[in-house]
Amino acid sequence: MKNVIVDKIASVAQHNALGSELRLSNDIPCEEGVLVAVKVLNSKSRYNQLELTSGRMATVNQGDVIVGALGHRKALRGYSGHLPTSLEPGNKIQILNIGGVLGICDSANPDVGAPFNCEVLGTVLSFPYLGERIGVPARAGAHTLEPEPAIDTAGVPVIALAGTCMDSGKTAAACAIVSRLRHLGMHVAACKATGVSLRRDVLAMEDAGATDTMIFSDFGIVTTTEKNGRQLTRALLTGLAQKEPDVIVLELGDGLLGAYGVGAILSDADIRAALTAVVLCANDPVSAWGGVELLRNEFDIEPAVVTGPATDNQVGVQQIDERTGLPAINALVNPVELGDMISRLVRKAKAKA
Repeated sequence: MKNVIVDKIASVAQHNALGSELRLSNDIPCEEGVLVAVKVLNSKSRYNQLELTSGRMATVNQGDVIVGALGHRKALRGYSGHLPTSLEPGNKIQILNIGGVLGICDSANPDVGAPFNCEVLGTVLSFPYLGERIGVPARAGAHTLEPEPAIDTAGVPVIALAGTCMDSGKTAAACAIVSRLRHLGMHVAACKATGVSLRRDVLAMEDAGATDTMIFSDFGIVTTTEKNGRQLTRALLTGLAQKEPDVIVLELGDGLLGAYGVGAILSDADIRAALTAVVLCANDPVSAWGGVELLRNEFDIEPAVVTGPATDNQVGVQQIDERTGLPAINALVNPVELGDMISRLVRKAKAKA
């Protein structure tokens, strides 16, 4: 073991009570979620921040020692990278996202530039055995994900937000809905079921009025996939339903055709049965039309409304109405209208229960 003073602890390590002085091991298990300390080797002027366990964003500087978690990422925008098969101190890995996922970068979007390159220092150790100096690799997460968790929403209405792509307005729409439902006197719970570890979106939903929130990384999953997306969603909805909210807002990160497991989630008949309404967030009218077609034809889901940048002006709203027959409401311009529509669906579902 060796000691190290760290400058920044990424939010992916949220559930570990880590201080600034940590003990490291040279033995590094290359498994998703294992916490690792690294030293940053370069400077960046773009995409150069790290979300801390406090939720604050901090600028990363050359020479910083940070703690993140091993994992992978398959992003249409940003960095894509894989989990290394072996590591030892002195090896180089990269920071793949703002939440502190660490891996080997395979490709980078020109908009964000090259990633932070880092020198591996060692595995962060935790000491779970009281009175004993036996360290074990620290890992992300607070709960264990069961292989096939049951889903029981206890009759709580669930509003799901699915997008055509990253940055399609899902979180903005979720916050608009949460805020309006809260103002109407409802106890709102919220969660994010897919994506790469980053608490920013659930924190935004908390700021909007959600009193109980969860995210997939609470179960130690750094990046979701088709293999674990449906299990995570089942566990998240069941866990939040136990808080007895009036409604659950479920954000499905990434897009309908992404690699993070949204398709697998919507293919689960039990999850579909638990959804009161699906809000489609789209970047433009073409993606709105394609998203509606995917939901209808591949998942047998009739979306309740379309929002996102596709509805930024009346031209997009009119095209969506003509092409899909669905209402289109902009979450930024008309958040109350969007929230009131969802409120009516929630109350209707409660009346039927």
